Amino acid sequence: MDFPKFLLGDNTDYPAAIFIIHTEFPRFILNLENDEVEWLEDFDSSDEKELASETEGLIKQATEFYDREISRYED
Repeated sequence: MDFPKFLLGDNTDYPAAIFIIHTEFPRFILNLENDEVEWLEDFDSSDEKELASETEGLIKQATEFYDREISRYED
């Protein structure tokens, strides 16, 4: 099954939170309420440098995805 690169998620147990799920490597869930990132991958120390350089761009893409999706609801 193919999934989009980003998915929106919510949960009634966390009414103020909106989650963005990144489905490609490195997979993560971003909580937009507090900008907390939960990685769904296991990394070793050799991955940390590459991960640090990619993280900023991935978070930016995730928030741009959210903004785009919300603007579509407003139209």
